[in-house]
Amino acid sequence: MINVGIVGSTGYGGCELVRFLLTHPNVHIEWVSSRTYSDQEYSDVYKGYFTLLDQKCVDEDIEKYLDNVDVVFFATPQGVCAKMVSEEVLKKVKVIDLSADYRIETYESWYGIKHASPEFIQEAVYGLCEINREDVKNARLIANPGCYPTCSILSIYPLAKAGLIDMDTLIIDAKSGTSGAGRGAKVQNLYCEVNESIKAYGVASHRHTPEIEEQLGYVSSSKVLLNFTPHLIPMNRGILITAYASLKEGVSEEDVKKAYDIYKDEYFVRVLKEGNVPEVRNVKCSNFVDVAYKVDPRTHRVIMMGAMDNLVKGAAGQAIQNMNIMFGLDEKTGLMLAPAVL
Repeated sequence: MINVGIVGSTGYGGCELVRFLLTHPNVHIEWVSSRTYSDQEYSDVYKGYFTLLDQKCVDEDIEKYLDNVDVVFFATPQGVCAKMVSEEVLKKVKVIDLSADYRIETYESWYGIKHASPEFIQEAVYGLCEINREDVKNARLIANPGCYPTCSILSIYPLAKAGLIDMDTLIIDAKSGTSGAGRGAKVQNLYCEVNESIKAYGVASHRHTPEIEEQLGYVSSSKVLLNFTPHLIPMNRGILITAYASLKEGVSEEDVKKAYDIYKDEYFVRVLKEGNVPEVRNVKCSNFVDVAYKVDPRTHRVIMMGAMDNLVKGAAGQAIQNMNIMFGLDEKTGLMLAPAVL
């Protein structure tokens, strides 16, 4: 049995961790912590968990609680995990961080926060399971990927790895539900502000841009600069990305099709049948990523598409998938829920 602690358990990502881990056959939730709701019953914060998780949230002085756990999930805002992680902590437990604290070398310039433990950035494994599975196995610190980067990278990865697209022409258009902004009260995320509207944000400056560039650069063995434009849409959860790039000279549609065979043994990445396109509703509340592509012979460009749930494969589900790999379990364990179609 894997004993688990969850820091930031009352945010949306933390709540999803609780939801999946409660039914994980190899996991016991030893404690949940919350800065805002310390010493309150978890089921008073999320009343749907009445009789399911009737324990009080502990404070965030986690060093007091490490002796009884094997792994700690940090579902916290940027900067929190970096302040709490130390060599002493990592000697006791494995850490899976859902924030951006250990994802990129250029963290301070993009996030505007002084990094509290930069010495661990190089050690942290970027936990995109389908690409870095072998490195995840022996890690003690996982940088769980961001939601936009997960969907973007997995949609583009086959063609970038095969060298079939001109990486200098890559453009990513992305759309996300409002849960991606977290549970904190913000005027711009109020119902009346979001409903019946759609808007771009973080234009040419979104903090997930360097994460996508860095990882696609590793894959394609090149320096990648791209345009990434996210949009906020009036739904609770889900991400849809549409990416565009020019095909290299001589690349055929058959070459593109063969490149996506890289996912033939991946359970959570589903390459859709020809003629189908990803829809957020088809991955809702699940750990699946649906991807598809369309070659435009008129422009000799390829359109790469992906859809996933930002709170599951984009956060909690992928974190649990990483945990399963780290502890030698079948990575599907506890994540087999089918999408909630309605």
